[in-house]
Amino acid sequence: MRALVRTLALGLAAVAMATAAGAPAAAQSKRPTIAVLAFEYGTVQPWWQGTWDIGEGISDLIVDELVNDGSFRVIERKRLDAILAEQNFSNSERADPSAKTMAEIGKVLGVQYLVVGSITKFGTEKSSQSFSGGGYGSAFGLGSVGTSKGKANVAITARIIDISTAEIMASAKGDGTSSRSGLMLGGGGGGFGGVSFDSSEFRDTILGEATEMAVKATTAKLVAAKSRLE
Repeated sequence: MRALVRTLALGLAAVAMATAAGAPAAAQSKRPTIAVLAFEYGTVQPWWQGTWDIGEGISDLIVDELVNDGSFRVIERKRLDAILAEQNFSNSERADPSAKTMAEIGKVLGVQYLVVGSITKFGTEKSSQSFSGGGYGSAFGLGSVGTSKGKANVAITARIIDISTAEIMASAKGDGTSSRSGLMLGGGGGGFGGVSFDSSEFRDTILGEATEMAVKATTAKLVAAKSRLE
């Protein structure tokens, strides 16, 4: 009898261990697979010099947030960029990629969904000056870091698209505003110099703070929409 009980106990333990080991794998397989395109910023009037691509910078920040959250399986940007290069992908397609492009991405990477988006505001203004329309920062560049009082605004829109059907599964908007006396990127029309999105220099500025707020707000809404994809 004791031998039978011991055998049953060992069997139950083995089943429990197998179930526990299989749980992470099951959870892994249930995570939607996505790729994030560089965001389009055609509605933002460039007020900086140089070739700095703010669309790529912001999409990279969104990728980092999504990876850290863990709700999605996110494809590495280098692999995605290689496919887009083969497709002669243009910047004008960022917010509205063609069906051919989406089909190729899905085929090669096994991606279920594509995240596309636009940057609708990105800039700084001094409190002592006013700008008509939405012309942020026409007098400012990113060539130097100053400490005058200013205000920064960043706004982002993003959509999750089902690659197989081209259906928009979710839409998200996020914005950020920072206004204070302290570090602000400025410098009378200079270039970005060595300042980049992932640098502490940028994060410490009001534009960096506004960007982080907009990215986090947008990412939170994308994660909240995950249930629509299951």
